[in-house]
This record gives sequence, C-alpha cells and structure tokens, in this order.
Amino acid sequence: MKRYSAFAIAREAARYHTGWERAWRAPEPKKKYDVIIVGAGGHGLATAYYLGKNFGITNVAILEKGWLGGGNTGRNTTIIRSNYLQDPSAAIYEKARSLYETMSQDLNYNVMFSPRGVIMLAQTHHEVRGYQRTAHANALQGVKTEFIGPEKVKELVPIIHLDGPRYPVMGGLWQARGGTARHDAVAWGYARACSDMGMDVIQKCEVTAIRREGGKVVGVDTSKGAIDCDKLGVVVAGHSGHLADMAGFRLPIESVALQALVSEPIKPCMDVVVMANTVHGYMSQSDKGEMVIGGGTDGYNNYTQRGSFHHIEETVRALIETFPMISRLKMLRQWGGIVDVTGDRSPILSATPVDGVFINCGWGTGGFKAIPGSGWAMAELIAKGRSPLTDEFGLNRFREGRFIDESVAAGVAH
Repeated sequence: MKRYSAFAIAREAARYHTGWERAWRAPEPKKKYDVIIVGAGGHGLATAYYLGKNFGITNVAILEKGWLGGGNTGRNTTIIRSNYLQDPSAAIYEKARSLYETMSQDLNYNVMFSPRGVIMLAQTHHEVRGYQRTAHANALQGVKTEFIGPEKVKELVPIIHLDGPRYPVMGGLWQARGGTARHDAVAWGYARACSDMGMDVIQKCEVTAIRREGGKVVGVDTSKGAIDCDKLGVVVAGHSGHLADMAGFRLPIESVALQALVSEPIKPCMDVVVMANTVHGYMSQSDKGEMVIGGGTDGYNNYTQRGSFHHIEETVRALIETFPMISRLKMLRQWGGIVDVTGDRSPILSATPVDGVFINCGWGTGGFKAIPGSGWAMAELIAKGRSPLTDEFGLNRFREGRFIDESVAAGVAH
C-alpha cells in the first residue's frame, strides 16, 4: 500500500492522477479464517485492525451484507466525548478519545478529527448538580472536564440564547478535548489499513446462518457460500439480536431508529458541539457549513433508516428555544439509523454461551465516539479471552444485577 502524503499528491497531480491504487482490495472469501468479524462498520473494522496491529492476527475476514460503513457508521452525528460518570464507561470512552487524537497518523488517512470541544448544557437545577458531580468523577478518572457558568457558555457559543422561555442555560459540562471526526473516513481508514495487513474486507456478503459443533462455532453460511472459522465476532449494531438468534442465544437489547438532519450550509457561526439534554437536541456545524442536528430515539422498536416529520419537528422546536437563529434555516436532508439499546444504556462486549463467539453491541446512540476504544478492547477479548476494558460489560451483568446505569448518570445516552 502506497503511503498518502503531500509528495504523493504532487506526484499524482503531475501525472493526471493515474497512479492511485484502490484503497482496499475486493477479494473473494477463502475457505477458512482464524477470525471472522461480521459487520464492516467502524467497530467491526477497528476490531480487525487491532487484532492485526496488537496481536499479529491477520488471517481475518470482515463480512458486510451491504456496503462498507453503510450502517450507523455513516449515519451518525460524529460527536466524540468521554465525560461519562461511571468508571467503566469513562475508561473505554477515554481510551477511544485518546486514540482518535492520533488516528490519522496511525492509519495514514485523514479522519478529520476536530477537537473543538463539547458542551453539555445544564438547563435545570438537577442538571447543574448532576454535571458538577460528573466533573468531580471525571477528575478522579483522569478525564479532563470542568463545569462552566453561563457567561463562559456564551463566550464559547455566541449564537446561544441563555434566557430560554422554558429552560434557561445555567451552565454546562465542558470537555475541551472532545469534538468530531469524519465518520466515513474513519471506516475507510480502518478498511485500508486492514486490507494492507492482508485481511479480506468482503462486501455484499450476508451471513445467513452460524454453524456450531459441540457448542463451539465452526463457521458461517453466507450469500457467497460457507466459510469456516475458529472464532467469530458479531459487531452488527441494531441487527445484533438477529445474529444472536442464529447462534442460539438471546440478547437483552432493543432496536430502535435514531434520526438526524442537516441544514443548508451557512457561514461559520459555531465552532463547538452543544448538547441540550433537557430538551433533547444536539448540534454542531460541519466543515461544509451545515448545522448537524440530532435528537432522541423513536418511542417504539423498529428497523427503519428513514426520518419522520414528527421527530424532526420535535427536535428542531426544542433547539430553536436555545438557538433562535436556526428557525430561519432550511433543512437539506434527514435520515435514520438502527441503534441497539440495552436496559442500562451501556454496551455489551462479551463472550457468549457459544464457545468462540464474541458479541459487541448495545452502544445505543453513542457508538461512533467509542469506535477505536471498542475495537481495541474487542480485539483483546477475542485474542486473549479477556480485556480490562470489557470486564464490566459482560452479558452476565444482566443476570447478576451489576448494571452500568448511564441512562441516569449521563442524562442522555449519546
């Protein structure tokens, strides 16, 4: 694989860009792999990448029933933060955030990481107390955050209206080293690096069955034929329950749609990410000038990837109270993604009742920010049988009542 560089761009410009290679290979599947990863989104590709980089396991196939990064990885609002209250959550999200900082250099691919900072607005007295508590917990966890007052919020976000009719801004939890990245580029960068290590990224290859012998996985049946493996990683977000059924066990998750939209592009007006959890809306401005807006999940289980007028109206109405200027913008496009939600709003990274099958799911609406940390931890779990980052996120916590309750602690699942 040729390295990308300023010199390479100049060289290709001189020869009319005729020398660029495919970013990743498009091979046919082999008969057997050491590890198969089902799901070529960010989490699945990151798992494969760190299997190769950290453990030298490169006889790996990443199977994707659609196109690479076409699921939630390409449908999210790209927020990256690690200011969670619970220790296990803060550990894995901070690992992810720190890996994002060097990802472009590590992958030799510009993922456009922008540490612009994230503010979680406190608009009730309850939120003020909750975020102050989180700031103290983050200090003990080694995660740098601070609680700031409304004056500092206004300084960071000049377009904000502090004295809303229902929920005035009383401050916010500020993480200066949070931010955003380009979601597609994260998937493409990992895919390119995996392909360079000799791994097979196989698109349009749907898994139709998981084969077992004596309680152990031996392979999968796909739309491109049977493929054998020693270990299987299931990393398919909202479709995790479907794959678990194939393997013969159940998961404590629900699949729901999460919707988002972008406005028409405008001149730069906001260079941080703002989350308003009381009214449940969040917003940032993209490099193209679009206002990227998201809200909560649908109130019922579904597998749709479309938006709806009801949800968009609810989200935008809430945000207009805090950002009146966006009332004059036109919507450019909207979409939905299928998210997998657990009862405690924390993920599952775990071995399963089937020997050799490992599951990574339950990230809910906050999966993008965790991609590199999730991949790092999942790779260690598959390669070694355990990882300090995944110990608390096992399936058995639901049987034992050891919940990692981020639905209350974080105030929002994003």
